[in-house]
Amino acid sequence: MRRRTLLGALPLLALAPEAALAHPPRQPEPAEAKKFIEEVTDFRARLAKAVLAKDFAALRPLYADSFTHTHGSGKIDNKDARLVAAMAGESLIEAAPATDLSFRVFAGPTVVVTGKSPILNVKEQKTYDFRWVSVYVTAQDGWQLAVSQATRVTE
Repeated sequence: MRRRTLLGALPLLALAPEAALAHPPRQPEPAEAKKFIEEVTDFRARLAKAVLAKDFAALRPLYADSFTHTHGSGKIDNKDARLVAAMAGESLIEAAPATDLSFRVFAGPTVVVTGKSPILNVKEQKTYDFRWVSVYVTAQDGWQLAVSQATRVTE
């Protein structure tokens, strides 16, 4: 039975030998990771500037088409909903001042950033701290925000 299983797999190996023998993606070297962190830091500044300016043309390509943001309430926004929120002037983590920033660089390259930001609740006219995570990926034209999530910090 074992011989039949191995023989049955041979045609699959012939079709995609590189996939069968592939190694995991190479992790960036420290100097390369530092470069990606600098690029994402610049990207975050450009994104914040576009959000604050309500510059739709500049914002649209900065979000991945499959972008989602999960609010502290559990509500999920897609790219279009996030752009509408930005154009409406809602407080977004993308434009909020951030502290406690942590960057993790992965192959791809992909950069995961976590931080803490004060966000104004317009209905209550009160500011709350949120811990958030954002994932930045490289696309054909540069970095894009792929996914984000924010959780309100309880007092």
